[in-house]
Amino acid sequence: MRVAVTGASGYVGGRLVPKLVEAGHQVVCLARSRDRLSNRPWRADVEVQECDVLDAGQVNSALARCDVAYYLIHSMGDRADFAGADRTAAENFAQAAEANQLARIVYLGGIVHDDELSDHLASRQEVGQTLAAGSTPVTELRAGVVVGAGSVSFEMLRYLTEVLPVMVTPRWVETLTQPIAIKDVLSYLTAVLNDDIGSHIYEIGGPDIVSYREMMQVYARVAGLNRRLIVPVPLLTPRLSSLWIGLVTPLPVAVARPLVDSLRNEVTVHDHGADRFGIETMSLEFAIEQALDRAHQDVPRRRSDASTGAATALAWDPEWSGGTLLADHKEVRTSANNDDVFWAFARIGGTAGYYTQDWAWRLRGLIDVLLGGVGLRRGRRHPEEVRVGETIDFWRVAAVTPGRHLQLTADMKLPGDAWLEWNIEPSADGTILTQSAYFRPRGLAGRVYWFVMFPFHRLIFGRMARSIVETAQRRPDMDTPESIPR
Repeated sequence: MRVAVTGASGYVGGRLVPKLVEAGHQVVCLARSRDRLSNRPWRADVEVQECDVLDAGQVNSALARCDVAYYLIHSMGDRADFAGADRTAAENFAQAAEANQLARIVYLGGIVHDDELSDHLASRQEVGQTLAAGSTPVTELRAGVVVGAGSVSFEMLRYLTEVLPVMVTPRWVETLTQPIAIKDVLSYLTAVLNDDIGSHIYEIGGPDIVSYREMMQVYARVAGLNRRLIVPVPLLTPRLSSLWIGLVTPLPVAVARPLVDSLRNEVTVHDHGADRFGIETMSLEFAIEQALDRAHQDVPRRRSDASTGAATALAWDPEWSGGTLLADHKEVRTSANNDDVFWAFARIGGTAGYYTQDWAWRLRGLIDVLLGGVGLRRGRRHPEEVRVGETIDFWRVAAVTPGRHLQLTADMKLPGDAWLEWNIEPSADGTILTQSAYFRPRGLAGRVYWFVMFPFHRLIFGRMARSIVETAQRRPDMDTPESIPR
């Protein structure tokens, strides 16, 4: 079918488009600007129509010749009157769908059962009603917390649980919810494309019904954190809660506030009509494991090479998606060639040492031994050659590209995961060496460790990078490891 997708630059839409393309559909993405989709790996496989849903004429033109349309947008965080904007957009869309004789609109909303709803949930419900008021059949899926890296609800859960071992929380932590994995949401969205009944609402959720308190404890267990101490108090209003979330997490307050306000409403599945699609949803624990991407934690994920899995952070997700990765970058230009620069940093560790402040590295090795780690005593197999998997003191070689790149992952005892890497890029007058230290903290202890060590990083890493290029420039005279400057 020819399928229109609004919200293709967003969290759910950006993950749905490649599944539709893979299924053989002709996908038309509606976006306010074509440039917003220029970095998607599936961009060449879809048609992009520039369209502002608040402009009725543009919507009507964009839906021309389409068979079905997904409505996956909302204005939360974009403007103060998000409910009014969503109402206008839904009215325009319903009218355009009718004018173009679409067979169906598929809409993703939120589960609602309470009479007194938050502004956010009330708006989501109103959008569904507005779309269904037209003559075009509407399949509305209603979900609660969507578990996956990049989901605002999940990222709020991640950061609160990671950063705060002790939490004083509002009473909404006892509210029941039925979280669902993003992969299962996508399965439902694609399954209803060929629904054979008229307008219908399906409530979807995973197999676990938990409170937000229990969800935080499940996250802590899966992430390898200690059990969190959570103390609910009645004094924290949604406004104060959202300000607090803005302080301890990187989520924007404008996004957090309407979301927090919604947490007072129970979001559990009452109608199990969606069972007709035969989708076996995954447990909360497994969904969190998928979102944490444990299988790829052996290397630091960058936005440019992030995993393409639906549950993990993608390159175009907001910067706060995917958890915290702290970094220290040093760049040095040199007249030395690629081979000499690679030779210089590839011989690090062992008897050659660390180019600067070797006493500090020996002290760190001693501390590691006292903590039960391996310290510096392992040395290295060869003074100059490196291979993936072999050890260098308290490091292990994670990746190597001769003449260009070396990445080491730390085997030392740390409250998180650490890497040290070097990359070489040719320049007009020689070579550019980029040295990077990455640290993925585990809990509050990991964050404290990074900031305590920051002065030492400033002292050591800059000098290390400069000493590496100086050694590369003097390579013809370097006959022994002992001649490398400390």
